[in-house]
Amino acid sequence: MTAVVLPLVEILPHLSARGALIGLDLGTKTIGVAASDPDRRLAAGVATIARKAFTADAKAVVALAAERQAAGFVLGLPLNMDGTEGPRAQSTRAFARNFARLTDLPIGLWDERLSTAAVERDLIAADMSRAKRAKVIDQHAAAFILQGALDRLARLRASPA
Repeated sequence: MTAVVLPLVEILPHLSARGALIGLDLGTKTIGVAASDPDRRLAAGVATIARKAFTADAKAVVALAAERQAAGFVLGLPLNMDGTEGPRAQSTRAFARNFARLTDLPIGLWDERLSTAAVERDLIAADMSRAKRAKVIDQHAAAFILQGALDRLARLRASPA
């Protein structure tokens, strides 16, 4: 069992026609998790996983995917503003490579530049306290990342080949 790990725009042929996608925002201390509906129209935050060790983290993600009968994963790839990859992007790619050995569901990598900053601005605008923001920001960032990916996949499906 080894999943494909591809840029999001190349993952469409590897996905089933229906089924939820699981979005992940990989942080150093937590993993924000979001899920889409089976028709892949809307993303919603699901959970925040406190990071322990890779195996425990991966098992928690696989369990959430099984609960939602997921068809694939979208991992936020934190590129630098100039499009280059720094240590965080390399860490995400390493997670994806290791995670691919634990699932046969395709894994798409999606540019997540500024996702957490955008979500934090929205939560501040909603007058959410710093303490409450800290509890939900990672899953909101995962939903933001996943929604962008869903919108891009929908445009890819709609465009003629």
